[in-house]
Amino acid sequence: MHSLHDAPDLARDAPVLDPAEARAGAVLALLTLDEKVAMLHQAAPAVERLGLAPFRTGTEALHGVSWLGTATVFPQPVGLAASWDEDLLTRVGDAVATEVRAKHAGDPSVSLNVWAPVVNPLRHPLWGRGEECFSEDPHLTTELATAYSRGLRGAHPTVWKTVPTLKHFLGYSNEVDRSVTSSHLPPQALREYELPAYQGAVASGAVGAVMPSYNLVNGRPNHVARELLDELRSWAPGSIAVVSDAAAPTNLVESERYFPTHTASHAAALRAGVDSFTDNDADPRLTIERVTAALAAGLVTESDVDRAVLRLLVLRARTGELSPPDLDPYRSIAPDAIDLPEHRALAREAVARGVVVLSNEGVLPLRATPTRVAVVGPHADRVVHDWYSGTPPYTTSIAAALVARYPDAEVLVADGADRVALRSRSTGAYVAVSDDASVLTASSPTASPSTHLDVTDWGEGVLTLRSVVSGRMLTGASWILAADAERIGGWVAQETFRSHRHPDGSWSLQHVGSRRWVRVQHGSGLLVADADDTEAAERFTVRTVRAGAPEVARVAAEADVVLVAVGNDPHVLGRETEDRPNLDLPAGMQEIWRVAHESGRPAVLVVVSSYPYALGPVADEAAAVVWTSHGGQELGPGLVDVLSGDLEPTGRLAQTWWRDTRDAGEILDYDVVSAGTTYWYSDADPLYAFGHGLSWSAVAYDAITLSTPGLTATTGTTTGELAAAVSPTSGPGGVPGTPLVATVRLRNTGARPVDELVALYALAPDLPVTAPRRRLVARTRVHLAPGEAASVALEIDVSRLAVWDVGVSADGPGTSTPGAFHLQPGDYEIGTGPSSVDLPVRAPLRVMGAPRPARPLGGAALHAHGFDAYDGVLTSDRTPEEGSAIEVAAGSRSGWARYDGLVLDGVRRATLSVASTAGPGTGGAPGGSGDGSRPGTRGPGSPDGPTVGAVELLVRRAGDRAGTWEPVGRVEVRASGRYAWQDAALDVPDTITGAVDLLARLEGAARLASIRF
Repeated sequence: MHSLHDAPDLARDAPVLDPAEARAGAVLALLTLDEKVAMLHQAAPAVERLGLAPFRTGTEALHGVSWLGTATVFPQPVGLAASWDEDLLTRVGDAVATEVRAKHAGDPSVSLNVWAPVVNPLRHPLWGRGEECFSEDPHLTTELATAYSRGLRGAHPTVWKTVPTLKHFLGYSNEVDRSVTSSHLPPQALREYELPAYQGAVASGAVGAVMPSYNLVNGRPNHVARELLDELRSWAPGSIAVVSDAAAPTNLVESERYFPTHTASHAAALRAGVDSFTDNDADPRLTIERVTAALAAGLVTESDVDRAVLRLLVLRARTGELSPPDLDPYRSIAPDAIDLPEHRALAREAVARGVVVLSNEGVLPLRATPTRVAVVGPHADRVVHDWYSGTPPYTTSIAAALVARYPDAEVLVADGADRVALRSRSTGAYVAVSDDASVLTASSPTASPSTHLDVTDWGEGVLTLRSVVSGRMLTGASWILAADAERIGGWVAQETFRSHRHPDGSWSLQHVGSRRWVRVQHGSGLLVADADDTEAAERFTVRTVRAGAPEVARVAAEADVVLVAVGNDPHVLGRETEDRPNLDLPAGMQEIWRVAHESGRPAVLVVVSSYPYALGPVADEAAAVVWTSHGGQELGPGLVDVLSGDLEPTGRLAQTWWRDTRDAGEILDYDVVSAGTTYWYSDADPLYAFGHGLSWSAVAYDAITLSTPGLTATTGTTTGELAAAVSPTSGPGGVPGTPLVATVRLRNTGARPVDELVALYALAPDLPVTAPRRRLVARTRVHLAPGEAASVALEIDVSRLAVWDVGVSADGPGTSTPGAFHLQPGDYEIGTGPSSVDLPVRAPLRVMGAPRPARPLGGAALHAHGFDAYDGVLTSDRTPEEGSAIEVAAGSRSGWARYDGLVLDGVRRATLSVASTAGPGTGGAPGGSGDGSRPGTRGPGSPDGPTVGAVELLVRRAGDRAGTWEPVGRVEVRASGRYAWQDAALDVPDTITGAVDLLARLEGAARLASIRF
């Protein structure tokens, strides 16, 4: 009988390149096929004959250990990102890894494969899961993700503390219909904006796994996107396991309907590179059945299984699992290594580092000895959690932290909630909470304290009701209402209600989690959530016991300064499975602000939220505006450390705050280049720009100097006639270009020290291939004492200015991925200052080099999805497993794609690879026309199939935007089916010579994969 340790101890005895891979390979050789197939499920069983323990992928560790009991809760990732501090994120990651190890020591079933960090760039502020991410900028995202991953991985050269998993690959930032929506990512948006968020972290070697996202990209589900997964793995210095998202394998058939059977879908996912199937919870039966059936059908081979199992064994080997215990440097971490004093201190530091002062008219920092401080609003005296939060050992609110910081001051608190009693119209009695808070009954003849409920309005009609006597929220978790919830929580929040106001002023309540309406049972008087509609729902007469607004006004009027603490609860109106309805601060919170502001006392808006807000007039009225993410257990102390002036504010926005929801663009439009969205491309005026954040002091930027070997150019606020000239040899991922150093001169002109974020932004001119209006290219921090000046040198990777140009290819024409990174020549600027839009000093930068060459296409294929411009078409899948094509967008009758600068000299024939979105037997689609008799027309498909679309080619002189489009020819497309590709040839007139722009116009159900000349 073999055992696990029959495998040679390569980690101990032999010098090998990767001990984990060698040991994993040795173990793989000892497994039977059935044992290997069983390991493909998330919950892999034990192999007792080898001494191999059960294994499960995935411990959630987004900002602390989640769902496993008490653990230190650090700020949300958006808050950690506001620190712009990689060292801080590494230390937080290390602390989280220690606590994962502690949980594992107490329960070996706790996986050391952690599902964190989330690296989707924050493309759109309405995305419900934005709280889980780092930044709107993909490069800053990957830098911070790498730092957090390094902490999770640990510093040991061969044994990993935990194995980080990047989530979610890729093009994922909408929740509504997330499993069926396809993110349209043309090559430029894909290469410049999406992929870089992952590339740096994977290339760093600090990541051991990746999770694909639920959505599709360019028509193909990410769980079968082999080309993208292969490219991602090509960046890594070692093995990368791919773990599916929960239920995603089933989605391939049941919601996406991309494959006809689960056998086919599991085979495709395995071939594409998915190694672990997170499906059907802990039951591996269906995964085993489906993979076994795929093997029997010849859809996959044992080598496909081996490849996946090897990657999973490498993941396990990296944690020391497959080696003798004495080789694990982390084996001494005990189950009690939770909530350590140093973790508490780090949590407080992390909150403070992420506090962003957005505006300040001098009211902050607070006076050293205030007499009275009022703190009002829903976050005044409560700390809330998000779905991926652990259970904190304690929480300290803003009000409690103020009391601790100012023991001699009076801290006045009002949460702004209306205190009401609800009288049932059917019983005539008030709703009362039972002594044990287990039920509510419409049974009290008077509005006594047991009937009092505090109502908090979270916006869009969503309410929470908290019992005054129990101190807990009403919940409908068991359909019988109770008042026993400490907080809003759960995958489906059970603690929220919507109020329907009838014309007579009475209320009916809908339980949001179940979407059932509340009624009063006959006889028992119990409140239950089981009515179908408002007609069957109970009507309540609302008696206001104490209005929230007057209470806010009272405490505000008595205070020296008022802190108005508003924001979101992470389970409400924006979370996983739910996008935000808008960017507006909820109306009820705006009213709390108005009341506080009208008191005449200095009022500070403190936004505690997972997301940016469009604050409207509130931003102008506030004496100061401060933002913090939900900070976990140390929210109050970390925030008050900054507000009090005990610490200097260092937080800077890693995501733009727009003035209006419309400024952010459409949430389903992922092509940030064409849409002109994110701070890279938008011309909208932000409320608070990317990179913005104030200090307690003032910093003046005096000048910036650019230097390259043999050339220096200096500019101040108004001068700078010289241009540095650079000519890099490659784009991102290639040979480094010409070194470029920017030296920034700045001064602290205030009376307090400052820790200044010095960030450089590249501003591009109008170029043939659209480049970002501005983008971050370098950053550092500098500490300046009062009155101190300094010169700070930053090295710029000039390749960061490159764009993905579909007309340039490093490998020549005809490659599967059209384009390459290209640094376009032109006059750029490098600017620096307090934010991405406030850049008081700039230096010109002249990039030398050749423009994009014309593309000779004789004998080469032009990939249809490699267009320079488009309208009305989308990129789609060429086959279910590989390749891309274009087709008319849903809801459109036609569309076009343009290809610039083609040289067709000597080309006399073009062959189009076409198919149709309509299958055989389908009637003609809108836009389909003609009978194949026009000159230059060929009709592919079944000779007797109906025409459902067409593709027409036209040309004009290259670059002549005012020129006339001349027809080349037209092919008609018959109902062949999505993947029934056929060639259709047409003659190219001999009058077409020189460089031209080509337009492919698609009509109806036509699909186009390529054009061969």
